[in-house]
Amino acid sequence: MTAGGRIVLHVDMDSFFASVEVRRNPSLAGKPVIVGADPKGGAGRGVVSTCSYEARRYGVHSGMPISRAFDLCPHGVYLPVDHTFYAGVSEEIMAILSRHTGRIEQVSIDEAYLDVSGTGSFAAAGALAAAIKREVREETGLTCSVGVAPGKAVAKIASDYQKPDGLTVVRPDEVAGFLAPLPVEKIPGIGKKTGEDLRQMGILTIGDLARRDVQEIVARLGRSGVRVHRLARGIDDGEVQGREGCKSISRETTFEADTADPSLLAGTLAELADDVAGTLRAENLRCRTVTVKVRYRGFQTHTRSRTLPRFTADPAAIRQAASGLLDPFLNGEPVRLIGVRLSALEGGRTRQTSIDEFFSP
Repeated sequence: MTAGGRIVLHVDMDSFFASVEVRRNPSLAGKPVIVGADPKGGAGRGVVSTCSYEARRYGVHSGMPISRAFDLCPHGVYLPVDHTFYAGVSEEIMAILSRHTGRIEQVSIDEAYLDVSGTGSFAAAGALAAAIKREVREETGLTCSVGVAPGKAVAKIASDYQKPDGLTVVRPDEVAGFLAPLPVEKIPGIGKKTGEDLRQMGILTIGDLARRDVQEIVARLGRSGVRVHRLARGIDDGEVQGREGCKSISRETTFEADTADPSLLAGTLAELADDVAGTLRAENLRCRTVTVKVRYRGFQTHTRSRTLPRFTADPAAIRQAASGLLDPFLNGEPVRLIGVRLSALEGGRTRQTSIDEFFSP
């Protein structure tokens, strides 16, 4: 289904921020740990950055308003985001991954794609994935889930298939059968709104989507319909971008429900800015340009950028620039998604860290 006989691993840390906090304080093990904004007894603004699997049993998940998380799990352990500390642990993990291939694409602080075509077979790639999982656990005390597939999108879906601490190998002749029964929302880039649009068309599974005519999908979703239809059929030609090549770092959050709350939007953006600044530090880089992305209802997407007077890795400067760029978007219109991108990078290693083309409409 994919060209070139590629073999791709997607390595995704399990509830990374929460797991790192448990490693730092073992007394938290087994407790519902929620990392994000201060809940302030249920009156707090901001969102959940991540949470432990114990917290997920109460319905808490990343991107959820922190006030809603407190309603669901008032007895949880709520901790602030410590981006600097997490970035340091991320460096440990990426160093482990880098031992096994020269072609690695870190897509966020806690996940990366590896091109391991050189292993020669999916059996060998599966054994390598198991070795990586073992090394990560032994050297960092953390678990990760790994997907092995002929392309990036299927590898990402596979890494989520048996979380936590999972390993799923999808060979080329197994791609269609693996994807077909899964909900369409499992395709990267399909969120609640697009999923609802597809459900209204009678499309519930990836197999349903693959069987429909692409023109019908494009008529409903616009040009993004071509991409999701191709992925539903297992067609994924995206290459793993090595450290050379693209030059940006990005992070975004889709809200559980559209919101026009300026405090929630500003607080979430500040967390995203700190997150990308942490990745910048982990990669020993500095940036010159900050861009903020806002998506309203109906997939109307807008961006604003600012070029800084000098290169910087200072989280406060990045946060301040992002905050100023957000202000014109606080117009009372409900927002579905916000994101931050750092570009015009210098120093160390440069590579793209977004799963998809981050600033496409």
